[in-house]
Amino acid sequence: MNSFQFLVALTASFGGLLFGYEVGVMNVVLVMDAFRIFFKFHHWNGDGLDEKGQPTKDVANMMYRDLKEADNKATLEGLITSSFVLGALCGALMATYLGEKYGRQRTIMIGACIFTCGAVIQGLSARSWVMIAIGRLITGLSIGCNGVLCPTYISEVAPAKIRGTLSSCYQLMTTFGIIVAAVINSIVWYYTNVKPEGLGKTRSNIWEEVSNFEWRFALLFQVVPGLGLALLMCFLPKSPRWLCSKDRDEEAVEVLAKLNATSTSDELVQSELKAIQEDVAATRAAGSSSFGELFSPVIRRRTFITFLMQLFQQWTGINVIMYYQSQIYNEIGFTKFMSTVVLPIINNFVNFISTFPGMWGIERLGRKTLLVIGSLMMMVFHISTWAFSTQTSKGKTWQYLAVASIFLMVFSFAWTWGPVPWVYQAEVFPLRVRVKGSAVGTVSNFLNNWIIAFVGPALMKAWSTKTFLLFAAACLLAWVYSQFYVIECKGVSIDEMDAKMAGKA
Repeated sequence: MNSFQFLVALTASFGGLLFGYEVGVMNVVLVMDAFRIFFKFHHWNGDGLDEKGQPTKDVANMMYRDLKEADNKATLEGLITSSFVLGALCGALMATYLGEKYGRQRTIMIGACIFTCGAVIQGLSARSWVMIAIGRLITGLSIGCNGVLCPTYISEVAPAKIRGTLSSCYQLMTTFGIIVAAVINSIVWYYTNVKPEGLGKTRSNIWEEVSNFEWRFALLFQVVPGLGLALLMCFLPKSPRWLCSKDRDEEAVEVLAKLNATSTSDELVQSELKAIQEDVAATRAAGSSSFGELFSPVIRRRTFITFLMQLFQQWTGINVIMYYQSQIYNEIGFTKFMSTVVLPIINNFVNFISTFPGMWGIERLGRKTLLVIGSLMMMVFHISTWAFSTQTSKGKTWQYLAVASIFLMVFSFAWTWGPVPWVYQAEVFPLRVRVKGSAVGTVSNFLNNWIIAFVGPALMKAWSTKTFLLFAAACLLAWVYSQFYVIECKGVSIDEMDAKMAGKA
């Protein structure tokens, strides 16, 4: 592997950074006082809380605003959060057509521009949940589309031996984006929500706005990575496989030569070009592909595996933790500062660092092995989180044990179920239906992500930490699925995959 191949894969992975920032930013924005008051999740009469989050009448000891929750808070929170995922679902469906017609590279670049427009709408939102939901839906369109095409693009430019490792760069950049969002916006939260103006002063209008700089800045900052990805993609080559499918073989061979840092006449380049041309020719001989082909005897098991893999990835509960972790820590009994700043940053750092073992293990241990190990680990830590959370009234030791279990659950996810579904769906399908097959997996991911994001606040309000038992049960089902239904694809060619899966649905 040469430096240009790595640069291409890393740049394309920035689509994951956009996804990660969007996930990370909402965790902090949802607990910003100005955001809560602006969209009428809460109201404020001027009362304050002390450092431990307890109501106080002593102005000198007041640290935070004492907001009162509105009756429709959980519903509005679910609508705003899940609108992004609904957009991503639609974007994943659009990716199939756009990726085949205009190419992976150009569509990713357009998607980044769409993301930027959505970020501007969010940051400039009027005082209605409708406008910010539309902005989040638009950014979701971009993330859904690029969620299909970025891993596909990487898999088509990466050397076969390290295809899985480089494809998992998308997940790595997603976790990095979450860290960036957490650090930047936690600093903003600290300087705008700790000892704000007006504490202890009675407000005649409890719905009156406070300064909205904090959340508008947090959401508008998304413009930076959005424009950055669009600009960087201008310098990346088109997929050689897509070029060959459009009879642009001369361009394809030049791209292959550049990717391999050699001349167009090099034996390796000519060998790769021949393999791609044969694949394209076989695809054309069989006629144009359709979604119905994904359910043919040769391919349908791959389709079912991919759909269920992304379904179980979401029902591990990872995004309830990532979207609402500050509220979870607060429920366990930690102070506002710990819940909003310290613990989310630590958790997001654990998420990022834990992706590296996954990049190592995905090629050495195999995709299936990681899924089996990960589902069992997550089940154990979900149960321990619930068990420890029931004892938090007995002292801080139990609170820290509950949080440690959450961190260990995130670790278990990040190196197994985090990267594997994206790598699996990008490599398991034949070229003829690769984008369509990848789209099915991504649609499954975002459909279930939308369900989780929408019902998450209501679940946490109704069940509190018992919600972790629901996710533990889902992890048990994920283990059964991984152990007995998933086919290992590490080091397996497409032809061998056909033989393994033909007629097995």
